[in-house]
Amino acid sequence: MKGRLFLAPSPLDFGCAPPLPALTDVLPLGAIEQMAHIRHWICENAKTTRALLKRIDAVHSLCAPLQELHLTELPRILHKKGDHALSPHDPVMAELRELLAPALVHGEDMALNSEAGMPAIADPGASIVSAAHSAGMVVIPLTGPSSLLLTLAASGLNGQNFAFVGYLPQDVAAKTRRLQELEQLALKTGQTQLWIETPYRNQSMLQTALQVLKPSTRLCVAHGLTLPQMHVMSAPVGELRRQSPCLPDRIPAVFALGR
Repeated sequence: MKGRLFLAPSPLDFGCAPPLPALTDVLPLGAIEQMAHIRHWICENAKTTRALLKRIDAVHSLCAPLQELHLTELPRILHKKGDHALSPHDPVMAELRELLAPALVHGEDMALNSEAGMPAIADPGASIVSAAHSAGMVVIPLTGPSSLLLTLAASGLNGQNFAFVGYLPQDVAAKTRRLQELEQLALKTGQTQLWIETPYRNQSMLQTALQVLKPSTRLCVAHGLTLPQMHVMSAPVGELRRQSPCLPDRIPAVFALGR
């Protein structure tokens, strides 16, 4: 019998300064207990997953001492190119199937974990999930926070039709063109457009958006979600220009625009 692949969520406080929320404030106890029973982990960053397991152990004892658990990092190519760049015949896919050996050969349950939020959403890991499905494994997503959905819910923008577009270009001219494209699409179709940015570029992204977008276009920026310092602002661009908001440079932010 094959083992199952659990998609193990992480809190959204990766890299954030204390105070941090209690693990049970952001993850259901049932998810924490399930993760505590898993020995084999595939992770984006072993150090981050190890820190999560220590927090889990404080709530529910791990199935074995931490040093006896097996943590394997995803291939670095997935961080550089992304899962979507892989073809079914890419040599990396064979490597990914080997990572699933504890489940496929020994029938042990496994977990996939990323640095923050849900694995395989705005993070690498989708190729592992695809490989698990192809191998006939049962894939079980555990309940946890998603910064994209939390932002969308808090934005007041269209939650019936939306798209996540990843990162925008760093080049100012290319970024400007992309923002205008997303705005045109959102205003024409009503589809909310969401994207993320590296924390130290949060303010630069906001300033460019406020300069480029139409005054009537609605812009939402959410940062510190689930943290005590959480803040969500959502207003027409013209109003935000008058407010001149300042974003933190060490806390991830999610941006959204629409009508």
